Amino acid sequence: MLPFQIEKIYLDEKAEKDSVTRTILKGLPDIPTEIIRDKRALIKQFSSIPNPIGIGKKHLFITHFLGRRLKPCPGTSNHICCGYYVINAITNCPMDCSYCVLQGYLNNPFLTLHTNWDDLLQEIDTFLSIDHPSLLRLGTGELSDSLALESIFPLSQMLIPFFVGKRHAILELKTKSANVNPLLHLEHQGGTVVSWSLNPHEMVEEEEKGTASLEERIEAARRCQDKGYPLGFHFDPLIDYEDWERGYQKTILQLFKQIDPKGVVWVSLGGFRYPPKLKAIAIERFPKTRVFLGELFPGRDVKFRYLKEIRIEMYRRMVGWLREVDPELFIYLCMESKEVWERVFGWAPENSRHLNQMFEKRLRGFIG
Repeated sequence: MLPFQIEKIYLDEKAEKDSVTRTILKGLPDIPTEIIRDKRALIKQFSSIPNPIGIGKKHLFITHFLGRRLKPCPGTSNHICCGYYVINAITNCPMDCSYCVLQGYLNNPFLTLHTNWDDLLQEIDTFLSIDHPSLLRLGTGELSDSLALESIFPLSQMLIPFFVGKRHAILELKTKSANVNPLLHLEHQGGTVVSWSLNPHEMVEEEEKGTASLEERIEAARRCQDKGYPLGFHFDPLIDYEDWERGYQKTILQLFKQIDPKGVVWVSLGGFRYPPKLKAIAIERFPKTRVFLGELFPGRDVKFRYLKEIRIEMYRRMVGWLREVDPELFIYLCMESKEVWERVFGWAPENSRHLNQMFEKRLRGFIG
């Protein structure tokens, strides 16, 4: 049984005969399906109804993607970025986090599955065949959750074997799901990192609707670690709420009661940030949300962020608690300036390329 509700499937006629489409429809035999010839008209129709975001999460749109699906992660100017590449094969997410930037980013409200996988694999292969100066990290968790739809759209089950033996690339699956059963039988040879986004129990309950509980995520991570997968954890967004210190410290202790830190390849920290138009959308959809109550102000990139001193204090505390677990943990900051790095760690990467080289050194220790 799916942990979310699908009310209808819209099937682009161009994707009707794909084998992946047949797999999806087989997994949802009782859901009404409508063949679509003009997807622009469909999107326009849904965009004008009340709560298109919420309703769109209950409707699948199966189609082809005709442009580039492998892109550099959209970093921020004047900030140190990690050189990550994003694989976009799914757009939108059945989960419903109050702070999700997709609410104000996507012009298509549907859970959209792109079924032309052969084109995707060819694009990745072509990209990896180029002589890159460092090991590449690619992931599927930018425009959707990597595992939320895995039971009907087995993208990860296709990508994990594909990345086996790729000496100069590694795949990351980033999730708030506990849906790891499909991964446990796969041969991965350390070529895939499975990562979880984590927040304290109370924030998960209040702000991350439709996601696995904190306890379920940690248990899923343990099961993946037992099968030899390298793990990653992302404390992003870090949320400044009343008693946040107790909440995050408790979360870290809870995590490493079950997880061996020696099998954790990286931990990221990133303060809550959002584009200007997100706040009005999120508050309309989640009137009780607390995520916008902190001291948030526009930065150079126009995104709203906590004041620098608040972010630095949160990062320092998090790094301290994590170092108490294992001084050798690889911890990095997401979308922060060199100054913030220096004030948190006492040093900073020289630039984005230097940080990427640090990632490569860390990964070589895991995958050889």
